[in-house]
Amino acid sequence: MKHKETVMETYWLEQTEADLPSHDDWLSSEETVLLSRMRIAKRRADWRLGRWTAKCAAAAYLNLPGDPHALREIEVRAAPSGAPELFVAGGPASATISISHRAGVAACAIAACGAQLGCDLELIEPHGDSFVADYFTSEEQKLIASEPEEHRPHLVGLLWSAKESTLKSLREGLRLDTRSLAVTFKTQADHQHALGAVRQSSGLDSWQPLQVGYAGGGIFQGWWQSRGQIVRTLVGAPSPLPPIFLKECGASTCVASLARG
Repeated sequence: MKHKETVMETYWLEQTEADLPSHDDWLSSEETVLLSRMRIAKRRADWRLGRWTAKCAAAAYLNLPGDPHALREIEVRAAPSGAPELFVAGGPASATISISHRAGVAACAIAACGAQLGCDLELIEPHGDSFVADYFTSEEQKLIASEPEEHRPHLVGLLWSAKESTLKSLREGLRLDTRSLAVTFKTQADHQHALGAVRQSSGLDSWQPLQVGYAGGGIFQGWWQSRGQIVRTLVGAPSPLPPIFLKECGASTCVASLARG
């Protein structure tokens, strides 16, 4: 008898710097102290945007209030590995999160507690040959080299983002050699569809499947999407369903919800 594959629902919230409150009364006392120790303006801005996005996503997923007082009870703490972990009222929350920020945009992916989950935002921009040689497998390098030069930044961004998401799922970050991860597409049709989107340089508004083989064993399933100059990826285990976009938060009160659309 064939067993049904285990899958998980995942949710995705994106915010920009324009969505951030000007005040910090939504931060816990510990988070306020952490922020005060950051001296580099960009680091402070990225950290605040990532925390705001994660708290809004958590409030929606856990069906919690989104006012500043309630958001102070939601904390994102760093595990020993550096991975973000979610706490509510001082105790572990029943959810797993991953956070990414790039070019004034932050994303938070959220799923059930105990899942392996990683998300990433990557700006589509040129990279030198040395970057490709240092971080991509030989098969990935051949795929990149086979594309016309004008399409390579999009493909490199997609492959790199998928690796970053997988490293977050493994809770390893760049401590692992990125060449131990091989990004592929589930079927030949998916492969051709992805390359077609890259060649059109228009991206895709809907989530498309990918998979990442890990030299340590196993294959992670995931999804990718691109709009504008940013490519988005999500990778996890159990196999994630296409992410559901959470509604946006307001700049004074988090009003995200699980409604589709």
